[in-house]
Amino acid sequence: MARSRVVRRVLAGGALLAAGWALRNVPAELGVRPLTAGGARAERMRASALFDGGVFVNPMPGRTLAPSKPPEGFWRDLFTQREARRPGGPVPLRAPTAGTSGELRAVWMGHATTLVEIEGRHVLFDPVWSRRVSPLQFFGPRRLHALPVELEELPEIDAIVISHDHYDHLDLATVRALTRLGDAPFLVPLGIGAHLERWRVPPERVIELDWEEEAHVAGLRFTATAARHFSGRAFTRNDTLWGSWAVAGERHRVFYAGDSGYFEGYAGIGAAHGPFDLTIMPIGAYSPAWPDIHMDPEEAVRAHLDLGGRTLLPVHWGTFTLAMHSWTEPPDRLWREAKARDVRIVVPRPGETVDPHAAPPVDGWWQTLGT
Repeated sequence: MARSRVVRRVLAGGALLAAGWALRNVPAELGVRPLTAGGARAERMRASALFDGGVFVNPMPGRTLAPSKPPEGFWRDLFTQREARRPGGPVPLRAPTAGTSGELRAVWMGHATTLVEIEGRHVLFDPVWSRRVSPLQFFGPRRLHALPVELEELPEIDAIVISHDHYDHLDLATVRALTRLGDAPFLVPLGIGAHLERWRVPPERVIELDWEEEAHVAGLRFTATAARHFSGRAFTRNDTLWGSWAVAGERHRVFYAGDSGYFEGYAGIGAAHGPFDLTIMPIGAYSPAWPDIHMDPEEAVRAHLDLGGRTLLPVHWGTFTLAMHSWTEPPDRLWREAKARDVRIVVPRPGETVDPHAAPPVDGWWQTLGT
């Protein structure tokens, strides 16, 4: 009897240690509330025209349905359409092309993470290398395909660009690894620098911008531009700003939309900072429950045209299940709309290097994985 009690205590102690180990990063994952730190960051946030009543706000309000009023068919689809939201087999991966072209190339790594080479400089957008997009690596949306390349195998990065602080766009483990592996600065919307400094990114490597502010890094001009979205990592929303980005070299211009619903301001962004050789547009995780904070594929094409884009690279689909639509629906709808409106698109496999000026024909590779 005494021996069984000892065994139970040892097992219980081991379980507690395991739980503590699994939860050790949660306080850091939740980030910080930038205003509580005060100082120059808080002053800049309060001075922003987008800051109102202690939080950032969209000039173009976004509708979301209350959890108590989901769209018709939500609960039915939640439990009966699970397999359709996953690929029906292994997602084909490619190894990024080595070397530097000196012109413009892009590699979609999965979800929103995209590596873009602009005139010999490498810019990494919303890097997420973790297995799950969650403060807990044993719970939350899990990858549906492997990463095409490890962080250590990336070329030297000149700039790391973050659109907002949601877990599927700002990843603690990836930030820490990139901080250790190189010295590239992080360009972020207002307030997000507080998270990064909490995660031990040196302050001199953090560049925080309000919409329409710009910074010059490695010979490229980075401008924070508008987006229709929201922010938050814990139980409060909109402590930090969200945004899109316009990146300009001497010969090429790229637009990264981050997360956003469609809004009329894309035409103004295009007029001020375009036209763009490449637009990187989100096409997945849309829902009638949040019609104004994520674009659907047709809206992505419309925004691309407003921006004066030449080639559209779709992201924010295929890697994590974040909405109720099927796995193949976003690229299917995008391809159909692009053909109807004579828009040039590239739909690469994860890891595949594409040249927006010599875009390969779309081959519908994802359709073989429909369920």
